[in-house]
Amino acid sequence: MPIKGKPLFLAFGAVLAAATPSGAETPLSAIDWLSHSVTAPAGTRVIGGKTEPKAPDEAPIVKGGALPEKLSVIGLEARLIDGLGLLPTATTGFPQNLWGLGTTNEIIAALQRIDTSPGVILPALSGLVTTLLLAESDPPVDSTAEGRLLLARVDWLLTMGALDPAIALIKTVPSPSVDLFRRSFDAALLTGTEADACDQLFSSPDLAPTFPVRVFCLARSGDWNAAALTLRTAEALNQITPEEDALLSRFLDPDVADESLLPPLASSITPLDWRLMEAVGDAIGTNALPLAFAHAELMETAGWKAQIEAAERLARVGAIAPQVLLTLYSERLPAASGGVWDRVDAFQRFETALNSGDPGAVAKALPPVWQSMANAELEVPFSTLFARDLARLPLTGEAATIAFRVGLLSANYEAAALARKAESQRETFLIGLAKGDLTGATPPDSLS
Repeated sequence: MPIKGKPLFLAFGAVLAAATPSGAETPLSAIDWLSHSVTAPAGTRVIGGKTEPKAPDEAPIVKGGALPEKLSVIGLEARLIDGLGLLPTATTGFPQNLWGLGTTNEIIAALQRIDTSPGVILPALSGLVTTLLLAESDPPVDSTAEGRLLLARVDWLLTMGALDPAIALIKTVPSPSVDLFRRSFDAALLTGTEADACDQLFSSPDLAPTFPVRVFCLARSGDWNAAALTLRTAEALNQITPEEDALLSRFLDPDVADESLLPPLASSITPLDWRLMEAVGDAIGTNALPLAFAHAELMETAGWKAQIEAAERLARVGAIAPQVLLTLYSERLPAASGGVWDRVDAFQRFETALNSGDPGAVAKALPPVWQSMANAELEVPFSTLFARDLARLPLTGEAATIAFRVGLLSANYEAAALARKAESQRETFLIGLAKGDLTGATPPDSLS
């Protein structure tokens, strides 16, 4: 579907690139924090996402004809890997030929131009790109069995902390490649579903787990003797680094108290490193780690404050449902004051007022909680949760103005615009924008 002469994906790329600062273009399929969990077995090749034995002496497909001696054949199912998705065109509104005549390299390059830095990419843009990458479509014109675009789509989702959609997208592939499984395994480590991932690893002959992963999965299944034997074998074969050896040794023997066995932190922590460090009682805070690691602190083993802060990081970019934040904020009374606790307190007071159905109580509680959400850049998840409830109340003054803004930041922005009588030039412009008709509206500033 062309937009002003451009294929749809290029139009999106141009809009997103203009909306975010340009950064270094690094390959999306080379996330530096992924664990080296699996490798392709020696003497194999990957075809159609599946590892098969190499056959260097294959006979020519056709003998004695005008065709070349050997033909490279790609099955239709393999070529369609790049077109797999979770959302049908009826849901996204995108055309089936989403990528037009764009090549795989062009599409990946358009993705690379999007700055995913925290605080840079807005929730609306993040949501748009996520929908784009989860959409079912025809594969690019030059798509191959490698599924490079699918891999790039998965990597973008992982980078944005959208682990559940990334895992679901990988599951649409009938026979995931080594690279795809590597990503699903790390996502499982960060979401607490590593038991299933280990089972899949040991039941898939197409995958060759590296020694650290073998040790981890054997211990995770309760076979500590086999895990210890595997570690000793890896040492003898010189197949693990001294740092891996030290960390795994401490993981297998909780009674080891020699602090010298604790390895120095690597410059790039992997999900496997994080889980092992957590298991030995030296968990690493995730605030300074890539966004995907925040999922690890949503688990019940983390403290309440760590869970809230992790959920806020993820909700800020739309990587988790706002209901997760609602559940954590409402779990118990604040343990202290200041920082995140003041935010929890304001949220709980507002929720209590809203549940009472008293417009006066809501009008009193809404301004402080809205300011608290704005300070934490959580206006969008807050609006998603409460826009409908606020729209039903007869609010006036400051509370009505805030409720209007909440409505504009929700999926019901058009209804909010229709119900509001503009009280300023800015509101006139916002209402026109929400309605899709800016006739007679004067932009209040350069951004508008």
